Amino acid sequence: MKVNLSGPDVTQAEIDAVVEVMRTPNLSLGPKLGEFETAFADYIGRKYAVAVNSGTSGLHLCMLAYGIGPGDEVITTPFSFISTTNCVLMVGARPVFVDIDPETYNIDADVIEAKIGPRTKAILPVEVFGNPAGMDKVYEIARKHNLICVEDSCEGLGSVVNGKKVGTLGHASTFAFYPNKQMTTGEGGIILTDDEEVALMCGSLRNQGRDLNAGWLAHARLGYNYRLSDINCALGIVQLSRMEEIIRKRRKVFECYKEVLADERRVVCPVDPEGCEVNWFVYVVRLADKFGQEQRDKVLEILRGEGIGCSNYFSPIHLQPFVAEQLGCGVGDFAVTERVAGRTIALPFYNNLTRADVETVSAGLRKAIDEVS
Repeated sequence: MKVNLSGPDVTQAEIDAVVEVMRTPNLSLGPKLGEFETAFADYIGRKYAVAVNSGTSGLHLCMLAYGIGPGDEVITTPFSFISTTNCVLMVGARPVFVDIDPETYNIDADVIEAKIGPRTKAILPVEVFGNPAGMDKVYEIARKHNLICVEDSCEGLGSVVNGKKVGTLGHASTFAFYPNKQMTTGEGGIILTDDEEVALMCGSLRNQGRDLNAGWLAHARLGYNYRLSDINCALGIVQLSRMEEIIRKRRKVFECYKEVLADERRVVCPVDPEGCEVNWFVYVVRLADKFGQEQRDKVLEILRGEGIGCSNYFSPIHLQPFVAEQLGCGVGDFAVTERVAGRTIALPFYNNLTRADVETVSAGLRKAIDEVS
């Protein structure tokens, strides 16, 4: 690829931190785990943090810690990464989808209450692409109806809504640190909460069901190996210490795209909603409504042929074959999600993308749209 879709921003400081851990006997369950958890909880502003090996694992443990299981329903969005549905299915509960707002692509808070029923136990909203618009309203709905709110913040690190940091709105929140995220631990995730009981339960579940300070072969409950190694944590500690620099870099790239594509009327570019400071996870444009999914797919093909990394973001979850079969969903069930998903194009977006790269990508996009018009 001439321009990759994503790329981590790793400096010598991260490399040195990882090497330092590699020279110790504490490659896992060592001091870097607690150091990373404390630093991340302090950065977001929550009491407790439990580091895990992925955002998906974090969501799964939240479902278990809050006692969600067979017979329960969890309201969530069909426009997300598959984890937000999988974590509900993994505990035997049923996802109940609510369509998205056509502007923010987040779950439509105005529709949520109509989907609340006697089996509803939780709401699982997502800050899609890092955009937190409406998340405070979702939490207020959960509070009003005495429901658990687990905030999927895996795409939202560094974003703020009405003065509140992403990750502080739900009863618990999860972040993810895959290499395409705002910061990375290689692989990894973290759970945040102000509830000590939930934190202790998640800490036990991620470590094969061991209670805190229990012996290595003492298992209080069914658990999992969802641990995050000290190697990963060392990388995360340095990345987190650079967070303000990372936010500035990503904002610079976002503003560059905004300028270069300002006159391109055939795509809808992302905008910062009122009251929000968005630290964008990806830069996703949407083709105008006169284009269809077939034309979008052709644009992706042309861009890749020119060496420009790109992707559709996201495919509707309710139309994934196993979800459609299990939940009885079909085409037309969530019209806004389907309309948006059929026209989205994720363009290269990462900290060290240059203006020349942005201009190359934008020129390639214009040419591709010309070809399909």
